[in-house]
Amino acid sequence: MAQEVVNPDEPVVLGEEIEHVRVITLNRPRQLNVISSKVVSLLAEYLEKWEKDAEAELILLKGAGRAFSAGGDLKMFYDGRNSKDSCLEVVYRMYWLCFHIHTYKKTQVALVNGIAMGGGASLVVPMKLSVVTEKTVFATPEASIGFHTDCGFSYMLSHLPGRLGEFLALTGARLNGKELVAAGLATHFVPSEKLPELEKRLISLKTGNINAVKSAIEEFSLDVQLDEGSILNKQSIIDECFSKDTVADIIKSFEAEASKEGNGWISPVLKGLKRSSPTGLKTTLRSIREGRKQTLAECLKKEFRLTMNILRATISSDVYEGIRALTIDKDNAPKWDPPSVEKVDNEKVDLVFQPFQEELELQIPEQEQHRWDGKYEHSAYAN
Repeated sequence: MAQEVVNPDEPVVLGEEIEHVRVITLNRPRQLNVISSKVVSLLAEYLEKWEKDAEAELILLKGAGRAFSAGGDLKMFYDGRNSKDSCLEVVYRMYWLCFHIHTYKKTQVALVNGIAMGGGASLVVPMKLSVVTEKTVFATPEASIGFHTDCGFSYMLSHLPGRLGEFLALTGARLNGKELVAAGLATHFVPSEKLPELEKRLISLKTGNINAVKSAIEEFSLDVQLDEGSILNKQSIIDECFSKDTVADIIKSFEAEASKEGNGWISPVLKGLKRSSPTGLKTTLRSIREGRKQTLAECLKKEFRLTMNILRATISSDVYEGIRALTIDKDNAPKWDPPSVEKVDNEKVDLVFQPFQEELELQIPEQEQHRWDGKYEHSAYAN
């Protein structure tokens, strides 16, 4: 397992029990609450314990500091690049946890003030209720660094209206709190200064009754009005361009739209798209498109394969080059291999989608009575 630096005096996840309410706080504020091996293990531990506890009725999830969670710990992945499967355990546990967050039996509320990206956002979108603010920033930027849209997002994004899912996955475009509610990726918008008061109100309910919880949130929430320049007002252009068959065709179509009057918003988005890993873009587009026809479980199993094959550099080392350029050397000048989408061999991309042997797949419990089975420690990998 790749090593992570954690201050032993500061638990990376805090769990509080207050009568019938349980509060989880992601507690690595200086690291923007990035998701490490320890974070995943503790989240799973708390959620399983409280789902089985008749006294626990309402689960609140929040982040300490100015971020909810910036997603996976990229440095952890980078540090493990020369050791075979150094991050396999945390990857397995994260996808397994994602399934249980989507299918959780108790009422959950995410209180999201600040950044919620990638794996961090995957803790928010599946929640029965999710509260965002004017400080909330959402994005799934994984393709840009040679990775793929993961943690269940090939399922979640593929079910958005039109081609918004492809757009968000390929461009890593950011959405604000109002846009998240309008897109159906969050349920309520509450001004950030009211969040502490809302949290106290929810704790005072002493119940997980979904209607009572929803009513309490609505006392604080505002109706959402999209800004005129919102990306969500560009749906017709997004649908036109991002419905094309290939990444190359999408870029070509987007370029054509950029030249038209009133489409100045496209240029910076297009620039980012062209700077992204060609292999990451191709893999991501295929994964999102497959996600439309797959169940949640099928998407998570597929994403587990993709993640492991990408980290193993099965067809490219782009993910490590992308992390290096973004967070290690910070030169923002990655050298992709291959350097263009035209040079990314489709047959090679097929390789990262190939199913593993059954015992090496992510083990998702299909039957209700075995709901918390399939843990990493009982998998073929633990042996």
